[in-house]
Amino acid sequence: MPHATRPHFADEARFFRSPALPGTELLAARFFRHSFAPHWHEGYVVAVITAGAEGYRCKGARHVAEPWTLACINPGEIHTGERAAEQGWAYRVFYPDARTLADLARQMRPGSCGAGLPRLPQQVVRDAELAQALVRAHLLLEADTDRLEAQAAAMDALCALLARHGGEPEAAAPTTASRHVATMRERLAADLSEPLTLEELGGCVGLSAFHAARIFARESGMPPHAWRNALRVNRSLPLLRAGASVAQAASACGFADQSHFTRHFRRVFGVAPGRWRA
Repeated sequence: MPHATRPHFADEARFFRSPALPGTELLAARFFRHSFAPHWHEGYVVAVITAGAEGYRCKGARHVAEPWTLACINPGEIHTGERAAEQGWAYRVFYPDARTLADLARQMRPGSCGAGLPRLPQQVVRDAELAQALVRAHLLLEADTDRLEAQAAAMDALCALLARHGGEPEAAAPTTASRHVATMRERLAADLSEPLTLEELGGCVGLSAFHAARIFARESGMPPHAWRNALRVNRSLPLLRAGASVAQAASACGFADQSHFTRHFRRVFGVAPGRWRA
């Protein structure tokens, strides 16, 4: 007798925002077929797995987040995402911008005036109580029936995340290579619509095209064009949020056309920009 095929999740995702938690995008999603190519965000990622399991690579290690665990990504960290269970995975995700968590961390320690961003753990966070608090806050933000309650729940949960699992800002001493890459990133970000060659990029730090590409990929974890495309996607969010059309956002952020923009946006967020905008 043939074995019954175990049902899997259908790919579905909903992005939304709440006036109760400004500076934060929110996602409720289930994925089976979709996988996330290497990408990064300018803000944080705080994902609570609610069913199945998600596998992801970050900073050279692979992790598997199971139900009622957290996958946390810091600003700028390149990561992937794919199913690590037969049925796929379901999760609820907070995307707070860097200022939101930094301000919250300072409010929690009013006597401190340290610079830098708080660090969330690289390893999967196994804290079921915190996971449940974050999901409850996420549901309240989505329902939007009592913004005061939703805001209090979200603040409490994010404060608990920082208090229990947050780390001090990284203070690594800059190297020659990291300074070169920082300068090249500034050049890539200066005008997202400007065509650039590796010769031009290397020229701004006195390197050949070959050495510029090699150093950038080694320090950043991805080649210059891929890093720039991820930046373009990140920079499209405030435009879409302000009501720009998908075509307008694509043009303003330097994508060749709307389909090119949509393809890269979907790789980062799992949905098309038109659905995110809605």
